[in-house]
Amino acid sequence: AVHKMDTTKWSEDRFNEIIKETSVFIKKVGYNPKAVAFVPISGWLGDNMLEESPNMSWYKGWQKETKAGVVKGKTLLDAIDAIEPPVRPSEKPLRLPLQDVYKIGGIGTVPVGRVETGIIK
Repeated sequence: AVHKMDTTKWSEDRFNEIIKETSVFIKKVGYNPKAVAFVPISGWLGDNMLEESPNMSWYKGWQKETKAGVVKGKTLLDAIDAIEPPVRPSEKPLRLPLQDVYKIGGIGTVPVGRVETGIIK
C-alpha cells in the first residue's frame, strides 16, 4: 500500500515515483516487483481500502503475477485477498523448532513449538 495519498493531493506522479523506487529495492532483495500489488490509499479518509476512491480517478487498479496467472484488483482488500497462503509441506519429515519447554508437575515435560513440516498424529 502506498499510504497517505491525501497528503500529496492524490498525485499520480508521486504514486508512480514511489512504485519505481520501491520496485528497485524489491528487486535488490531478490523478489519480483511484478508479483507485488501497489495500491494508493489514504487510511485517514479510507480511500481505496475497501472501495474504489473517487479522489483517484486516474487509478485503474493493480495487477500482479502469481503461479496461477495474473491477478487484478482495485482496493487494498482485493490485494490482501489475493495473497496466496504458503504451502505446508506435510509430506516431508517432521520439523518442530522448539520455542520453550515446560515442566508441569503430574504431567511431565511439555515441549512447545511450531510444526514447520510434517504431521503430528
